[in-house]
Amino acid sequence: MSERREQGDTTRRRTLGDVHVDRSQSAGAFSQPFVELITEAAWGHVWSSDAIPPRERSMLTLAILAALGNWEEFELHLRATVNTGASAQDVQQALMHVAIYAGVPR
Repeated sequence: MSERREQGDTTRRRTLGDVHVDRSQSAGAFSQPFVELITEAAWGHVWSSDAIPPRERSMLTLAILAALGNWEEFELHLRATVNTGASAQDVQQALMHVAIYAGVPR
């Protein structure tokens, strides 16, 4: 396992929780390369960077997912706000931005 993947696994677990990560790790052989890609790229490179604090990164992620209408992933990241420090007001403000810039129906 690469150092970047190890860091990604640590960050992913801290953000989404062990239950979710363990469940996703049990993906079959076909899905395993995708899980490794996400863990290393999204969590090891992006989420593990110190350039943006977890609270703000969480708000960005929620806004993007809402703008794309990706509600299943949105719900996952909404639950993760208890671990990232984003408050209900933070989420509300992020969604107000989505309403203005991505269209009120979103």
